[in-house]
Amino acid sequence: MLPVVFIVLTLMRVLIARPSMDYFENRFNSAEEPKEVRSKAIKQLLEVFGMEDPPLTRGHKQPPQYMLDLYNTVADVDGVTKDPHLLEGNTVRSFFDKLHSEQVEYMFNLSTVGKNEKVLTAELHLFKLRPQSSVAFNRHHYCQVSVYQLLDGDKMNISQGKKLLSSRLIPVHSNGWEVFTITQAVRSWILDKSSNLGLLVTVRTLAGSQMDSKVLRFASGRHHHHSKQPMLVLFTDDGRRTASLETKTQGRYDEGSLPATLPMLPMAGAGRRSARSADYEDYTEGTSCQRHPLYVDFEEIGWSGWIVSPRGYNAYHCKGSCPFPLGQNMRPTNHATVQSIINALKLTKGIETPCCVPDKLYSINLLYFDDDENVVLKQYDDMVAGSCGCH
Repeated sequence: MLPVVFIVLTLMRVLIARPSMDYFENRFNSAEEPKEVRSKAIKQLLEVFGMEDPPLTRGHKQPPQYMLDLYNTVADVDGVTKDPHLLEGNTVRSFFDKLHSEQVEYMFNLSTVGKNEKVLTAELHLFKLRPQSSVAFNRHHYCQVSVYQLLDGDKMNISQGKKLLSSRLIPVHSNGWEVFTITQAVRSWILDKSSNLGLLVTVRTLAGSQMDSKVLRFASGRHHHHSKQPMLVLFTDDGRRTASLETKTQGRYDEGSLPATLPMLPMAGAGRRSARSADYEDYTEGTSCQRHPLYVDFEEIGWSGWIVSPRGYNAYHCKGSCPFPLGQNMRPTNHATVQSIINALKLTKGIETPCCVPDKLYSINLLYFDDDENVVLKQYDDMVAGSCGCH
């Protein structure tokens, strides 16, 4: 895992540094073709984020409030994960209905989901509108709402043509978001895209008869504000999650008492300290191993058009010497201590002093638009150096 961090930190130094204009002039006059170097660096950075190319941007579109709220729940203002156990899997995708039907039928394009992604949970989010005033005093107080997977478009009204996914009672006079679990259907669609014929929602009285459409209505993408559009939310794991140093260090909390939120990591140049500032204290003044700011600005890289949050984050990097004798404030491993002693006593030729490297890593979260204008929340491990040590 540490080599991945070294690659990312090296790329950040290439992309984020602000050299002088004289430097740029000299570089552009050289034979090293800095544009090609930059292009290769950004391509490699995209690979770190699990992408081949940056998503296409077609203008500014408002992300669903649900996705914004979810991001703020799992990440701080810098995008750093508050608690790795809050999110199910490492990827959350939101899809808007593509059918825009007058009926309660819905279709979601899942072509951006890879077959290697493990579908953990799939939810259909429907916004229930208030009954029209003319039927406000309807004698029905509850109704049965059922969600079906369509199996054959020609048999939509026949029991063999649809499969029940979820069903429950809903108060007639309420309004707001209603969520139905449809994981089984989505898993089948991912395996066989041709089987995705959409969903059908039925509303019936407790006696089983068809409910008047004026009594219970769901918002549609055709007639209502985009903030109330039908939406499919997909929680998946793309297989990148590993036993990172971040999860290994969770043992410092009592079992079952993980904090609901972790404090914000300070931005580069900021003078604030978090409640857990002891984790981030510089070891000593001077040149000894310690953590230094390394701010990643997505706008400077050219990614601000498709990344919603964060606008950037502090990756930090480790720099400094590991002189003999190694004190505990330098967090040395036993191996580093032995290596330091061998180097100091000159017992073996060619043995260098231990290196200053990250010994605690944290993940970050990106909220962004994909090629199909769906909003994706993805968690990336080992992206922030939490502390440094001599190893």
